[in-house]
Amino acid sequence: HLDNIAVIVASHNEQSNLLATQLLDKQNLPHNHPHVHFSQLYGMSDNITFNLAKSGCSVSKYLPFGPIKDVVPYLMRRAQENSSVSGQTGRELGLIKKELERRKR
Repeated sequence: HLDNIAVIVASHNEQSNLLATQLLDKQNLPHNHPHVHFSQLYGMSDNITFNLAKSGCSVSKYLPFGPIKDVVPYLMRRAQENSSVSGQTGRELGLIKKELERRKR
């Protein structure tokens, strides 16, 4: 049914994104199908974004825009969700530290 709809997998959850790519594979759909996109919040889950892009997926970062009174609570909820998903925030910090060390060499 992808001829009639488009899907954006907007998730910071590594397993959810993996499942989505596996479903594409199962249906013999290319990772760069024009009606399937992946997106994460700017500044969060960069490792997921980079790996999806490396596998050929159409990916983007989204940036909330609006009045501070609306945007800050939204960002707080996303940060809480991201930190509650299997310790992904700690893992992401570890990946950032590892990359910084690699760049120092």
